[in-house]
Amino acid sequence: MGLIAALSIQFAQMLLVLALAPLLLGFTRRLKARLLRRQGSSLIQPYRDLLKLLRKEAVLADNASWLFRVAPYLIFAATWVAAALVPTFATGLMFSWSADLIVITALLGSARFFLALAGMDIGTSFGGIGSSREAMFASFAEPAMIMIAFTMSLIAGSTQLSEIAEFVLSTTQLRVSLGLALFALIIVAIAENGRIPVDNPATHLELTMVHEAMILEYSGRHLALIEMASALKLLLYLSLIGCMFFPWGLAPAGASAAAMTGGVAAYVFKLVIGGAALVVFETSIAKMRVFRVPEFLGVALMLGLLGILLRFVSAGL
Repeated sequence: MGLIAALSIQFAQMLLVLALAPLLLGFTRRLKARLLRRQGSSLIQPYRDLLKLLRKEAVLADNASWLFRVAPYLIFAATWVAAALVPTFATGLMFSWSADLIVITALLGSARFFLALAGMDIGTSFGGIGSSREAMFASFAEPAMIMIAFTMSLIAGSTQLSEIAEFVLSTTQLRVSLGLALFALIIVAIAENGRIPVDNPATHLELTMVHEAMILEYSGRHLALIEMASALKLLLYLSLIGCMFFPWGLAPAGASAAAMTGGVAAYVFKLVIGGAALVVFETSIAKMRVFRVPEFLGVALMLGLLGILLRFVSAGL
């Protein structure tokens, strides 16, 4: 019975992130429209868009290879697994041993790799431009994530997210390295999700776009899977920030159903706060030039490296 209960809770977390990802996207779009004094679409509009795409026929180019057909499924699977591994409402779940910050970085890197290959597969100019820019940004974002993982491992003694959350809950000390890692992760999250000032997710057919350029040739169920993976990635980074730096409300391992329900409520509250903060930041800043994005991500890399150095210095005192 214990095994069945553990599997059920883990499966519930997988379904929770899958159900909340489009809702989070709809919330950010609606709030941004309201701040810009527009009516905005419904909160459930992303669900309608996904269902509409699933019902449409997938149109493929004549020169599309097998990789172009398989890539959406690989991208969605890798992103969903990464999002489901992050502790959302409870720690110490059945697969918490695999909820490692380095593993999640590798899964996101794999999804980015297949997306970039799919963008270049057809041979269009937009796809090639988007893939090359995605690779350029990844060369800064992934080392920054590794620096964040090293910083957290030096502070908490582990890169497993459940242990990091438990350490932050148990300590009362304010650490400068922890703050630097938080700011670095926020910068990486903005860049990885193509949000302003790095990219504008609401634009299409512009020379400055990155994510949209790689998926212009997709339609139907393939486009639905990629859009769902994009929504899951946004939820994943907000979950990472909440788990590692604001783990309050997470139910401990083996907690009661009431504690689990409270953990779900706390998780939804964190998503609302994180989504609102993202929208306020986006509406208060302009989009930067695409060739300045490496400098923006370089700040995250330097903050992660500085966090490691400060941790070594403080440990030696």
